Amino acid sequence: MLRRTPPVALAAALAAAAVALGGCGGVTTSSTTTPPVIRGTVRIAASSETPSFDPYSAFGASQARYAYDSLVNLAPDGTLVSGLATSWRATATTAGFTLRPGVTCSDGTALTASAVARSLTYAGDLANQLAGAQTVLPNVPFEANADDRTGTVSVTTAAPFPFLTRTVGLLPVVCPAGLGRPHALDRATEGTGPYVLTRYTPGGPYEFTVRDDYSWGPAGATTREPGLPARIVVSVVPQASTAANLLLTGGIDIAGVSGPDRARLTGRGLSTSDVATVVGLTFFNQRPGRTLRDRAVRRALVSALDRQGLANVAVGGTGSPATDFGAEGAVCHADLADANLPTRDATRALRAAGWARSAGGPLAKNGRPLRLRLITSPDLGPTLVSVAELMAREWTALGAEVDLVTESLPALVNAMYQSGDFDVVVGSTPGFALPVGFVPFFSGPAPARGLNFAGVANPEYDALVAEALRATDTTGCGSWNRASAALFRSADALPIAQGRSGVYGHRTTFATTFGGQIVPTSIRLHQ
Repeated sequence: MLRRTPPVALAAALAAAAVALGGCGGVTTSSTTTPPVIRGTVRIAASSETPSFDPYSAFGASQARYAYDSLVNLAPDGTLVSGLATSWRATATTAGFTLRPGVTCSDGTALTASAVARSLTYAGDLANQLAGAQTVLPNVPFEANADDRTGTVSVTTAAPFPFLTRTVGLLPVVCPAGLGRPHALDRATEGTGPYVLTRYTPGGPYEFTVRDDYSWGPAGATTREPGLPARIVVSVVPQASTAANLLLTGGIDIAGVSGPDRARLTGRGLSTSDVATVVGLTFFNQRPGRTLRDRAVRRALVSALDRQGLANVAVGGTGSPATDFGAEGAVCHADLADANLPTRDATRALRAAGWARSAGGPLAKNGRPLRLRLITSPDLGPTLVSVAELMAREWTALGAEVDLVTESLPALVNAMYQSGDFDVVVGSTPGFALPVGFVPFFSGPAPARGLNFAGVANPEYDALVAEALRATDTTGCGSWNRASAALFRSADALPIAQGRSGVYGHRTTFATTFGGQIVPTSIRLHQ
């Protein structure tokens, strides 16, 4: 059984606000051929400020890669390569890692196996309420142990969990000095990573300085490579249009840009790393007393939608209907939607389920009209309101009475996780790299004990997840994909569109991993 989640309100906000959706990464393509800049400064744009650099907090996790290492690393193609560990092994309930010798923390102390085990234990302790760590770690209790003599760390879980190396192995490791003063991690870094946070300004910018003695990055990467910056300055640039302008004028060197502003960056000599995205994960409220508890109604509503039209609205006319709940490049991603979504004529399906429509009137059953409260928030993405408007028009034409409500993000989270006052919510997918990340949203208890805010109850999905959890790493992908197919067939949720976003570089090249995350040791600045 999956273990208790972090406090629901915070976890809900994290899931609802995860707009930057993931895909496989890559190395930037660029026309840059100029010589490298030795010990230069690279300026990176972030879309939001970082109030805490604690890598286990909800906010610091996104910047952790500059100052903290993990036991293993993701390569741009999604495979695992070395990090703090040179070798690793795993079953469904255990994982073992052998540490690289000679690794030191930023304060100069040697990293030991005991220090790594202590960091894992601290991050996994639910009493510490470390929301950022919980988004990485397994959803089952685990115990970490160490042998300093052999330099090995072992992890044992209380229940099967198939992705131990891709969860425990990817957690940023905090050095003992940081664990001894956890509150100091808001404004300082205590890790083994290639950079150290050397300047913090509320609201930005934030400055990182390179560690010259670093030699244990992904697959043994070092900080001695020509062109690797001596300083990284991260500034807050909330608007994609502003970030695009700054890239074109040389005001910043690296930024992620999505939406229509990408067109302005094409053919301008910028480095580009393409990122697959999924937009608009839609949930249907199946809690007791709600109309969409009826599977036949959910299936009819989904079959009435113009999925290509919705995809075009979601990503500005260039999208295609999503094929899976996660983005291309996610572990176990597959083309599942077309083969499993309901296709029966919606009017006939509703009539068979007892819903009739009088001349000019709404659909009704036993004197009760088909009313839907459809909610979304522009805070989750600029196109989601338009997606919801198109849904409302199509369902109104079918005969439903649709109340379209646009909410602020806090109000949306309240409706999803507290009041439950919605029938359909068009939000953003959490964008998990692993299929297990979706499980608490599609099964288990409803708030306040869990994250299953739509009250999804799909026995076939639950049984297939239980089967998949007993496999190791990607050997269970068949079971995970059959589980997702069961959700599509039951119309428990609907991802709207898959599209592309990008990470762009001015005079720079770099590699990215899942979700467009920049690999710090891959950055090169050119003249």
